[in-house]
Amino acid sequence: VQLQASGGGLVQPGGSLALACAASGLTLNSYTVAWFRQAPGKEREGVAVRRLSGGRTYYSDSVKGRFTVSRDNAKNTAYLQMNDLKADDTAVYYCALGNPILSAIWDSQIYRYWGQGTLVTVSS
Repeated sequence: VQLQASGGGLVQPGGSLALACAASGLTLNSYTVAWFRQAPGKEREGVAVRRLSGGRTYYSDSVKGRFTVSRDNAKNTAYLQMNDLKADDTAVYYCALGNPILSAIWDSQIYRYWGQGTLVTVSS
């Protein structure tokens, strides 16, 4: 099983990036997809979740209205579209797969599979 995250890079404030998480060895649409991030000196935090059950999406307050999580089952790939990026969005971003209950969607320990992380730097 492998999750390959890509799409990170350097972007100016107000810019956009699209992260991808390509899965192999498993079927993406059997899992809830989550994106977490970890900034230097901070704990890992969840920013976006797309649940297996019903496909509903959830976002942290810090990214709501700017980030969109999606999945392409045919490509076995999940995405995180990030718009209007801010300096505070600078972090390593991780995709994760699991089957958490609704009350645990932000609990990183619930997720079974993790990508290797991709660095997003927002700076002028």
